[in-house]
Amino acid sequence: MERVYGIHTVTALLRRAPARVLRVCLQRERDDQRSAAIEALAKGAHRPVERIDASRLRALVGEVAHQGVMAEIDSLPPWSENDLYAQLEGASNPLLLALDGVQDPHNLGACLRTADACGVLAVVVPRDRAATLNAAARKVAAGAAETTPVVTVTNLSRCLKIIKDSGVWIVGADAAATKPAAAVDLTGPLCLVLGAEGAGLRDLTRRHCDWLVSLPSLGAVESLNVSVAAGMLLYEAVRQRAPQ
Repeated sequence: MERVYGIHTVTALLRRAPARVLRVCLQRERDDQRSAAIEALAKGAHRPVERIDASRLRALVGEVAHQGVMAEIDSLPPWSENDLYAQLEGASNPLLLALDGVQDPHNLGACLRTADACGVLAVVVPRDRAATLNAAARKVAAGAAETTPVVTVTNLSRCLKIIKDSGVWIVGADAAATKPAAAVDLTGPLCLVLGAEGAGLRDLTRRHCDWLVSLPSLGAVESLNVSVAAGMLLYEAVRQRAPQ
């Protein structure tokens, strides 16, 4: 059993995998539209909901930004490449993140943490020349490894082709791209792809991208840290997907 917290994390779990949710706890003092929406999702999925006071919630999750929401969940079983494809078949408007050759486990952990907050279905990484979900990555992920699957694939290029053939748009980040991310429609089934710092996306990966997009940069540095870029791009997608 694991404890996760935060509006986006708990909402995403209730929508994507309600069977894994054992119990939802809402801070008794919180009475607003977002907490009511989570309560409705939980009850609709026949998951128990408990209202608890702030001190008890803090004792359960610690001094973190829990936003008055916590869920106890079954630990995440590992996903294979075939599991990813199976989940895509039944997913409604999925959002994926693929990392092409990111070798620093701290960057992987940071990307995973942001992916969790943004409701990403899974993070895809290649088996070779890439960071693995080791203890360092898990520590930086701060629990996100238990909510968002990391799928290690033998051939990232082949995997992207299969994802694309299933109806998912592939959008790659490239500092030299002329089209800004905000100018591309990121509201449909989507896989965002980022490369390693310096090297960027490999040519084989680029070939599967429907668009290459850049992020605004007003300073002198040539590129952003990959976890920062992933966060900016994911939140642009979240912004576009938010109800108007």
